[in-house]
Amino acid sequence: MNVNENKKIGIIAKVSGPLVVAKNMKDVQMYDVVRVSDKRLIGEVIELRGDVASIQVYEETAGIGPGEPVYFTNEPLSVELAPGLIEGIFDGIQRPLDVIYGEAGDRIPLGIDLPKLDRERLWNFKKKVEVGAEVSGGDIIGFVQETPVVEHRILVPPALSGTITAIHEGEAKITDVIAKLRTPDGEEVELTMLQRWPVRIPRPYKRKLAPREPMVTGQRVIDTLFPIAIGGIAAIPGPFGSGKTVVQHQLAKWADADIIVYVGCGERGNEMTDVLNEFPRLKDPKTGESLMMRTVLIANTSNMPVAAREASIYTGITIAEYYRDMGYRVAIMADSTSRWAEALREMSGRLEEMPGEEGYPAYLSSRLAEFYERAGLVETQGNENRIGAISAIGAVSPPGGDTSEPVSQATLRIVKVFWGLSSALAYRRHFPAIDWLRSYSLYEDDLYDHFNKLKPDWSKQVQQAKDILQEESKLEEIVRLVGVDSLEFSDRLTMECARSIREDFLHQNAFDEIDTYTSLEKQYGILKAILAWYRLAKDALKANASFNKIINMKVRERIGRMKYVPEKEFAFEFEEVMKELNSEFQNLTRGDDFYA
Repeated sequence: MNVNENKKIGIIAKVSGPLVVAKNMKDVQMYDVVRVSDKRLIGEVIELRGDVASIQVYEETAGIGPGEPVYFTNEPLSVELAPGLIEGIFDGIQRPLDVIYGEAGDRIPLGIDLPKLDRERLWNFKKKVEVGAEVSGGDIIGFVQETPVVEHRILVPPALSGTITAIHEGEAKITDVIAKLRTPDGEEVELTMLQRWPVRIPRPYKRKLAPREPMVTGQRVIDTLFPIAIGGIAAIPGPFGSGKTVVQHQLAKWADADIIVYVGCGERGNEMTDVLNEFPRLKDPKTGESLMMRTVLIANTSNMPVAAREASIYTGITIAEYYRDMGYRVAIMADSTSRWAEALREMSGRLEEMPGEEGYPAYLSSRLAEFYERAGLVETQGNENRIGAISAIGAVSPPGGDTSEPVSQATLRIVKVFWGLSSALAYRRHFPAIDWLRSYSLYEDDLYDHFNKLKPDWSKQVQQAKDILQEESKLEEIVRLVGVDSLEFSDRLTMECARSIREDFLHQNAFDEIDTYTSLEKQYGILKAILAWYRLAKDALKANASFNKIINMKVRERIGRMKYVPEKEFAFEFEEVMKELNSEFQNLTRGDDFYA
């Protein structure tokens, strides 16, 4: 960021934590970036009143005071978009943390000004268009192999169009001119691989499309009961210790997405350390390479300046939009939007704005909507009719797990999938602790056509499982009052089937090599085996078979172990389980101890 030394116009009038009030600021605009004091602290203008500007500073403000200068850049807060983003770890304003560590150690020096992306690295640029080609914003002019699994498509900037007059091929830096474009006005524009985009302005697209396919996550409770669409938006609210971060890690690892953008917004440092240590070691099931080969990490931990939390969400979604425009399916994980909202509340309080509910600013809902509405399935700019998608999944950390608080309620009004985590399930060591009685997905009707093409009775089977779990909830109230022996055998059978669904299907071990991911075919097979046992058991019970014999069948142990069967062996195992199931029921109904 270039700062003009002659423009020492602003003068600090007041310092209040991350908020700096400066005078002589009539020449700046809202959301302009400024450099505060001679320490060159990065700040952003968030309020203008006459020639007085309020600036949120993204670094520690200790040691600066009234009378010090404010330098203008006359540029909005922007991200750099070019090859080199993948595998990178950045802070909330896209400073490269790995580069800073190499130069300055494990503390970020105040005012450090390093390029956000490597200016010296050479990339092998392969042209796609020739001289004389007519192009417009969003068209692909060439490719760079960013990692072994990601092809970085170099796009014409959104606002430009014209005729290619020169094009490069071969090695180049991101700042080198790779093409020249003559606009309809006759102006010749030089194109580089590096683009900048203001983080608060959504990148343009042709049109938004209705979600039509599920984003397969490999998590049974999600894919089967509460699916999310590609381009969908979801929230994961839950109290401390209920497993929000682990669920997001699982989604980042296994979700059906080409690119992962993981935003640790106000997260504990040790959790971001886990991500940094785990992702490079984790083998991507799609490519066999490290998961980091298609991941961008943005880390704004809880000990970093609070103002940068607010920017980190926008930085992440802008990078996601850039890869979406290339035609990729992107999944962005925001962990957590509650801590982002706390940063909004703190800055709003320092600006002395009228507080809303629980002290949050009145514009909390609109800011959350601005973030989530930038997700979606879209037809991108350009002449190729590319389809790109951003699926946004935000964790919410309501105090005490109370989802009636403002951040949870504002989020629920926007998102279409609610994976409510339960502390009771977490205490029982049932993970993922997604409460099947409180959670929902509004994409179900749109996605069941897709699922039913895969397996004709998918939606019927899922509805039956939900009905059984609902029925169990009602029966448990009776059991608490008068005991299980008061129930009829048919009701006890329902409770036994619900237990099997919970323990053998919904419970999933994220740390087991096989159980951590389950394909749709395997999910369908496990649930079908459980429900087939239930259907045959009800028939046997009507024929006065022994209830104890039914619930103690050997095949039930085998059904319980199905989730640990490798994917390649599952089709055979499923057939064997169904044979054994039918055989045991035939033996039961024929045996001498039928009524025992």
